[in-house]
Amino acid sequence: MTRRAVVKGIGHYLPERIVPNAEFEKTLDTSDEWIKTRSGIERRHFAAPGQTTSEMATAAANAALEMAQMEAEDLDAIIVATSTADMTFPSAATMVQSAIGNTTGFAFDVQAVCAGFIYALSNANALITSGQANRVMVIGAETFSRIMDWTDRSTCVLFGDGAGALIVEAEEGKGTTDDRGILSVDLNSDGRYKDLLYVDGGVATQNTGVVRMEGPELFRHAVEKLAQTADTALEKVGLTADDVDWVVPHQANIRIIQSTAKKLGVGMDRVVVTVQDHGNTSAASIPLALSVGVKNGQIKPGDLVVTEAIGGGLAWGSVVLRW
Repeated sequence: MTRRAVVKGIGHYLPERIVPNAEFEKTLDTSDEWIKTRSGIERRHFAAPGQTTSEMATAAANAALEMAQMEAEDLDAIIVATSTADMTFPSAATMVQSAIGNTTGFAFDVQAVCAGFIYALSNANALITSGQANRVMVIGAETFSRIMDWTDRSTCVLFGDGAGALIVEAEEGKGTTDDRGILSVDLNSDGRYKDLLYVDGGVATQNTGVVRMEGPELFRHAVEKLAQTADTALEKVGLTADDVDWVVPHQANIRIIQSTAKKLGVGMDRVVVTVQDHGNTSAASIPLALSVGVKNGQIKPGDLVVTEAIGGGLAWGSVVLRW
């Protein structure tokens, strides 16, 4: 028998304010058509003034608990993937822990930018397969609207805010790829490419900073590395793209999603796409897309799902799981 981390519940939260592309036409040399053509994005959600990452994460957490039919005290651990935590410290995860009423578990943040949810999910899997935890909540939550340069049309039109949460629980499987739960993980990073996507500020500079990006070069790395990591994760368990029911990619850009799917040999009819409605929500994008895919009836129990992401660092990775 093999101990697996099996998904038991998922949920998401999006801020009330919806910002269509047309809103940027008032202040930037851009248009709805320009943004849609280059990114696939039509609208995104922005957090309300004073609304924090931990508050959105808490809303998603409660939705996931409801679906899983669990109480907060059932959780052994809470991991929040975010680059936009409320404070330098304490962690957003401990704030969520307090807000949902968990007093018996432990909580911590993971920061790998857009790859953050993959890194956090791999941590949850390690905690469960090692026997250190039985139930772990993994959350991706971001308020990227707080770190935008509103004069830079190449970045500020791409990002949005939101949160998604997923709960995994230990179950015994047979040790085959028919098992439900996480089957394999592949993680990578290469700090030589840190200047392709970064925030030009931080604690040491006492300046929050804003997002800076080298779009064309990042695009090239994204397609190559996302396809590579997905292939590697599948190969680890003797599977191929033909076995995959759904690819749930990081929702950064529709052209990256399409190019990666083509490189993987997966038709777009097997790809969950939400970028048009959410924009790039960084660490929140995969759990948001998973939650929407479940809600829309696309992802069903027993489906083989591959999810992959790349973000600043560069950091990238993938997870293969049977829903």
